[in-house]
Amino acid sequence: MIGLDFGFGALEQEFWRLLFVMTRIGAALVAAPLFGTPSVPPQLRVVAAGAIAVLICAWTPVQAPEALLSLSGLVSVAGEVLVGLSLGFILQLAFAAPVLAAEIISGSMGMSMATAVDPNSGAQSPALGQYFSVVVTLIFLALGAHLQWFSLVVESYKAFPPGQTWLGPERFAEIAGFATYMFTTAVMIALPVSLVLLIVQVVTGVLSRSAPSLNLFALGLPAGVLAGIAALLISAPVLTDLVVRLSADAIGATSDLMKP
Repeated sequence: MIGLDFGFGALEQEFWRLLFVMTRIGAALVAAPLFGTPSVPPQLRVVAAGAIAVLICAWTPVQAPEALLSLSGLVSVAGEVLVGLSLGFILQLAFAAPVLAAEIISGSMGMSMATAVDPNSGAQSPALGQYFSVVVTLIFLALGAHLQWFSLVVESYKAFPPGQTWLGPERFAEIAGFATYMFTTAVMIALPVSLVLLIVQVVTGVLSRSAPSLNLFALGLPAGVLAGIAALLISAPVLTDLVVRLSADAIGATSDLMKP
């Protein structure tokens, strides 16, 4: 199969088949926001990919290329990686929308300096971004969207069998379109709070012009923080509804990716 024969016959062929199937699943887990975080041990991802690959090998007739280490075999492996990364990247876009909204809100509240390490990306993000990340993660798991996503990963072997894994410009355009939708959702999440903060800043500016002796920074920063927290509490139902819709749309976009 690969130019190497260790003398195990059919058992060896099943091993390389399992390893080939794990390529797409492993790429999807690495790109997904929940399973590809630095806090998740790589050994756990390998075990999860192997467990899912065993089920796929039992449920589907997928086979590894005849010469896995040849040029055509490596191209097939690259195609598997491409499909897996695409399936996980859509979820990554969905989880990025609340963090982007937190960037907008933090800048309006004057809390841009309050940053922490984002466990999903390992980069610096606002403190509000951690709160929004927790909310979207809890809602995503509560809806069972992660199970639906795993089901779509399994179904991807029927839509994109090995050797037919080139997505094409139409599907890449769909991924780019979902990225546009992600930016729109981020603006919708940040809009209520940003509107309240805009009103507070206008009122603070009027007060500073009416009474020049007032310290604008001593008055504006606490007022902005308090108004932002109050607006976040009031707009919590809106945030929940938008995140629920975003999770459903992410699963829908992943499903549309596999339509002919």
